[in-house]
Amino acid sequence: IFLTIEQLISYIHQNLIQFSMKLTTAFVLSMAMGANAFAPSMPAQTSTALNVAAEPIMSRFDRLKKNYKGPQVVVSSEGLDFSYDDFADAVANTDYSFNRNDVVKGTVVQYENGGCVVDIGAKSSAFLPTQESSLFMPQGATLESLVDLDTEMDFQIISEEDENGQLLVSVRRIQYRQAWEKVIAQQTEDEVFEAEVVAVNRGGAICLVEGLRAFLPGSHLTGQLPTEDLIGQTLALKFLEVNQEDNKLVVSNRRAVVEQQMSNLSRGDIIGGVVKALKPYGAFVEVGGMSGLLHISQISYDRIEDLEKVLQPGQQVKCMIIDHDKVNGRIALSTKTLEPEPGDMLTDSAKVFELAEETAKKYHERMEAERKAREEATKDIVMGLGDSLADLTSDDEGEDPLADVSDNLDSLLS
Repeated sequence: IFLTIEQLISYIHQNLIQFSMKLTTAFVLSMAMGANAFAPSMPAQTSTALNVAAEPIMSRFDRLKKNYKGPQVVVSSEGLDFSYDDFADAVANTDYSFNRNDVVKGTVVQYENGGCVVDIGAKSSAFLPTQESSLFMPQGATLESLVDLDTEMDFQIISEEDENGQLLVSVRRIQYRQAWEKVIAQQTEDEVFEAEVVAVNRGGAICLVEGLRAFLPGSHLTGQLPTEDLIGQTLALKFLEVNQEDNKLVVSNRRAVVEQQMSNLSRGDIIGGVVKALKPYGAFVEVGGMSGLLHISQISYDRIEDLEKVLQPGQQVKCMIIDHDKVNGRIALSTKTLEPEPGDMLTDSAKVFELAEETAKKYHERMEAERKAREEATKDIVMGLGDSLADLTSDDEGEDPLADVSDNLDSLLS
């Protein structure tokens, strides 16, 4: 049977459409079956499963303990008053109460990189960082030299517990607080103390006072300049300013030296010094770190027309102390009391300084004689006044016994 071309094309077209529909249906079914095969099985959830609470997060130690597969040692608890369960309950019920800024007792048990492990009685050991191990760490100091093993000491908690229950502790903050307490107490007593110079800068020096860094201005440094040679020296100091809120500590070497020297000085002493400056009203003389005033009226008994012709800056002189203020560190000086003859400071000052001790001795003897003469005169006046009052008591009772007292006193004083 022969088919025409049109019939053959129509037959092929109908068969292709039917085949395409069957192929599409088979592909869709196979894709659906494959998706179900790879989908995870979801069991039916019951109400009990929904109510189960999430497991607690385990610490690193608990995870290691759970995964440990090593040998297990079985220890018998027979004969003991408690079991392991009792011990675990006691630990769980213990309230450690470790809070930030608390000060606790602890013992360093091990050195580690960057710090050391400290046993403070908590569930986990605490950690002491190296920078918190001391208030002041000298150059080249090691952690072993600052903190001793197996020695109980105070630690301040400076953090909350991390995920492993570990706390950070500090020794430096305890020492810092104690240092300020000592410094404030020393300032109240206002006593001279000693401190070591640990550094210098353009404005002065840095001293270590109870572990705190104190600034020593160059203007308050006596007899020295703030150079590298000053590092390592121990100086006598007094406080100028103490301000804990601003962390400001200023000290003075000059004030301490002046106070120590003033305690050994008295009126009438002969001291040597150097003329530092000339003023219209006199000269300033440096005496052992102190600045004394040699007033122009105390240089000579003769009148001085030109002070520069008598004294020069840098000149060595000898003076007598005629007055001093120990509180403010001020002294008043005189050279005219050392003149063998009035006007010698203008004509031969070297002779005055050479004979200063001898002239001063004669001056003191003269002053002592004048003092005794004044005491005798005062005594005579008092005795005469007593005799006059005794005569007044013998007068008649009808008369006023004090009527002539003022006249008698005037006559006595004249």
